[in-house]
Amino acid sequence: MNRSRYEPPELNNVPDDIREKILAVQDKAGFVPQVFLTLARRPAEWRAFFAYHDALMLKEEGSLTKGDREMIVTATSAANQCLYCVVAHGALLRIYEKKPLVADQVAINYRKAEISPRQRAMLDFAMKVCERSHEVDEADFPPLHAQGFSDEDIWDIAAITAFFGMSNRIASFSGMLPNPEFYLMGRVPKAKG
Repeated sequence: MNRSRYEPPELNNVPDDIREKILAVQDKAGFVPQVFLTLARRPAEWRAFFAYHDALMLKEEGSLTKGDREMIVTATSAANQCLYCVVAHGALLRIYEKKPLVADQVAINYRKAEISPRQRAMLDFAMKVCERSHEVDEADFPPLHAQGFSDEDIWDIAAITAFFGMSNRIASFSGMLPNPEFYLMGRVPKAKG
């Protein structure tokens, strides 16, 4: 594979606050996901990006699970043809859902994936926001309410879709490549340390 179009900075050359957060991710994951280093070349944008990312993906309010959130990212990133995000977030989706096949199914055709009717309704809406947000209207809300989503949950679905639409485009134009570690995560049992 080709290298990233934009060379990431050396870890010791990034601001202290960013380096601390990257090292914390490395301690938890065992590697540094490429997105953390690539975006670190622009510190103000790195901080804004991860602040909004964390506000959407780590929030505890609402009915969306971590798996639901990663499912939205995987499906919409596939629609946007973003290799990095499909591979990276597909790995997290497999882990959170404890299903080694789900990310591939969702990325290729979520309508045939082994997911719940609730998740299918969620992805139907996310894909509409992803591909045709200008067509969203009041008729899109009752099917989500019928599956137990609140208006705030629906906002979350749309905001995750929109945020990762931006992320997909940054990853794609910059030539960001997935770390090799992502490909096996959630597919095979984790090695015991």
